[in-house]
Amino acid sequence: MFSMAPVAPPPWRRAMVTAGAGFLGSHLCERLLDAGVEVDCVDDLPLAAAHDIAHLADHPRFRHLERNLARPGVPGTLPGPYDLVLHLACLASAAGSRQRPLDALDTASLGTRNALAVAARDGARFLLASTCHAEGAPGRGGADDDSRRFAETLTTAFVSAEEADAGIVRVFPTYGPRMGPGDGLMIPELIRQALDGEPVTVPGDGSLAPSLAYVDDTVDGVLLVAASRSVRPVDIGGDGGTTVAEIARKVLALTGSDAPLRHTGADVPEPPRPLTGFAHELFGWTPRTDWDDGLKRTIADQVDRRAAARCEGGRRSVPEAVRGTRHACSW
Repeated sequence: MFSMAPVAPPPWRRAMVTAGAGFLGSHLCERLLDAGVEVDCVDDLPLAAAHDIAHLADHPRFRHLERNLARPGVPGTLPGPYDLVLHLACLASAAGSRQRPLDALDTASLGTRNALAVAARDGARFLLASTCHAEGAPGRGGADDDSRRFAETLTTAFVSAEEADAGIVRVFPTYGPRMGPGDGLMIPELIRQALDGEPVTVPGDGSLAPSLAYVDDTVDGVLLVAASRSVRPVDIGGDGGTTVAEIARKVLALTGSDAPLRHTGADVPEPPRPLTGFAHELFGWTPRTDWDDGLKRTIADQVDRRAAARCEGGRRSVPEAVRGTRHACSW
């Protein structure tokens, strides 16, 4: 079994990570590089705009390959050979999928077929990163959920038809450094509101306990599933033991903000819960990062990004509450 310990060599020499320039993809690329793996990051985002992987651009074992994975003929432009194909391109945000439903469907269908073709060509382990929203009845969640269900079906059919080594990991909501403050996601929005002194908005009465995992823990889980020969979907997600109101109060305390807490009062549906027993029993995976540590690192990253945007090259002002914290993806 692949160990997360730095002394254990990874079972792969070269990996391809689709959508590797995004939030989770950049952390996976970084972790693989730290383990000595050569990484090809396949993304349609130009390198100049790919801020999450800017620190990796000069790494001798890293290549950014600007490709639209849904285009015909793309597999022939990806050099390989690869031992591992991590297909994250179906993890686009629900908001983005609603704005571009055809792109979401193309990525899940043609993009997944092309990623599978690369894995088949090279005899690589293929891992589809799906989401909790892939479960449930077709049509209920729109193009984004349907596209992920289809990608899972393609992956399962690929295993049956080709007797290939492929699996599925369902990634539940994840937070950490490099999350975009404009993504409309809960954690970066709470941090933005606290830093700006705006009312920190808590949905409903604040009693909702979301299943959130810190990005380092999610990366651990994804790579453990990648290193296995598991075919069945594996859930990777947080335990949901902390309420939104408690998270918001932690954000206020860690940022030193005196912004008020505001409850929307609106009814909020209960989010899906990960069934992590399989991941724990088979791979020994369990989230290890506590909320205080995870939020400190995430806030520090948001503060750094804001400071860099205000004055490039100037001295960055970091709140006392988050000074000295380390950033994510330590091995």
